[in-house]
Amino acid sequence: MSYFVYILECRDGTFYTGFTDEVEVRLIEHQTGKYPNAYTFYRRPVKLRFSIEFSEKQSALEFEKQVKGWRREKKIALIDGRWNDLPYLSINKKKRNSSRT
Repeated sequence: MSYFVYILECRDGTFYTGFTDEVEVRLIEHQTGKYPNAYTFYRRPVKLRFSIEFSEKQSALEFEKQVKGWRREKKIALIDGRWNDLPYLSINKKKRNSSRT
């Protein structure tokens, strides 16, 4: 079985990160507003911007939790496939700015 971590971009420009074993089904649920208490319910339509497959459920859940804690710019780097930028974007913003001088 496969498990997926995905990122949706909402109508208001915010990102939603989730976990599922069926990306297409979950996307339809978000688009149709199946769950009125969901973050995306009042932010539809949503657009699938990123998904990654895992063979182990625990690995997917751990990655989802990690990504949910990331700042917007780091999520954008992930969406854009800029994997090499992720370590740099993990550094505190103040430290990043001071390292440029």
